[in-house]
Amino acid sequence: MVTNLSLLRLLQLVSPSLPIGMYSYSQGLETAVHDGWLTNAVQTGDWLRGLLHNGLGKVDAPLLARLYDAWQSGDMAAVEHWSQTLNAYRETAELRAEDKQTGQALARLLVNLEMPEAQAWQKRPDATLATLFALAAVRWQIDKADAVSGYLWGWLENQVLGAIKLVPLGQVAGQKLLQDLAGELPGLGEQALILRDDEIGGSCFGLALASSRHEIQYSRLFRS
Repeated sequence: MVTNLSLLRLLQLVSPSLPIGMYSYSQGLETAVHDGWLTNAVQTGDWLRGLLHNGLGKVDAPLLARLYDAWQSGDMAAVEHWSQTLNAYRETAELRAEDKQTGQALARLLVNLEMPEAQAWQKRPDATLATLFALAAVRWQIDKADAVSGYLWGWLENQVLGAIKLVPLGQVAGQKLLQDLAGELPGLGEQALILRDDEIGGSCFGLALASSRHEIQYSRLFRS
């Protein structure tokens, strides 16, 4: 039986079981639920859709594509530039810490998976998840468009898993959310690949507010 190894590698990279701790971050979702902004599946879907279209689709995804190109061409100055650019887009200390911690965790994993280029990023303060995700995608010969779609899917799945616990939503409602929102990922991925540098940028005021409030929330389950 012929298998597409790059597809299997992508599935490994976006799996919730990847040991980088993504399950411990809610990206403001916990506070949005705590404050009563999200009380059902419809409101949760609107929240996630807004973050995808106004945040990830216009910032994370196009910067991931640029990081992919930089790793592929061996341009370390560009890798550092786009990694630092992505870090600068994080509007709260909590979101910056999440990106650094998950990026460094993925770097440690990749070193153990015999990817020596990741070693320097294990302690770099400008490490981001997208930086190391792009490295893995290039070295595992995952197509750039597929890597972008996979990155968006991984974020969405983690957010829905968090919503199932927090809102709370039933398992079926969570699967319905995944089905509905997944249909929007291909278009977001295509858009990310054609954005010019001066078109990169998004604003998610609700996320920034929820994340900053979560930093001082008295009782919480998630790190961000």
